[in-house]
Amino acid sequence: MRWIWIDKFLEFESGKRAVAIKNVTLAEEYLHEHVPGFPTMPNSLVLEGLAQTGGLLVGEVNAFSEKVILAKVPRITFHFSAVPGDCLRYTAVLEYVKPDGAMVGVTSHVGERLQAEGEIVFAHLNDSGRTRTLFEPKNFVFTMKLLRVFDVGRTADGKPLEPPGLAQLRSAGVEP
Repeated sequence: MRWIWIDKFLEFESGKRAVAIKNVTLAEEYLHEHVPGFPTMPNSLVLEGLAQTGGLLVGEVNAFSEKVILAKVPRITFHFSAVPGDCLRYTAVLEYVKPDGAMVGVTSHVGERLQAEGEIVFAHLNDSGRTRTLFEPKNFVFTMKLLRVFDVGRTADGKPLEPPGLAQLRSAGVEP
């Protein structure tokens, strides 16, 4: 099963930044097992939510024609633990995109309080003819629809964001 650690996107500016939220609730099973008697969201899952926010931002730059994977986390600082009732606001700002990868600066806030801050580096994998379904563009387009990116997304010049590669997917006989 693939886990999504974002509830929805609030902002998505193509090639620049994305803002998403994650509501931490007692309904999530991992909270009861991470620190018995003191439910907290593991920092690794906060980092995963930040990476998902940044990874979708990076992938959208090239209409998901590149496979984007988390390569390394050069810097991350957690200032306090996220607990049930918190609404984490993830922000990813695109620092650079190169042929072999990209880097985003990330923050997580609870209200006005800075919960985490850091940098995440993503790698682009070339296809070399071995595409797996996990990396098919239609999966990313579906995820972005699910998270309402296209409801709030804007291109760099302010126009509404449309599903990336939609024409290419349809010409290939894939309906997203």
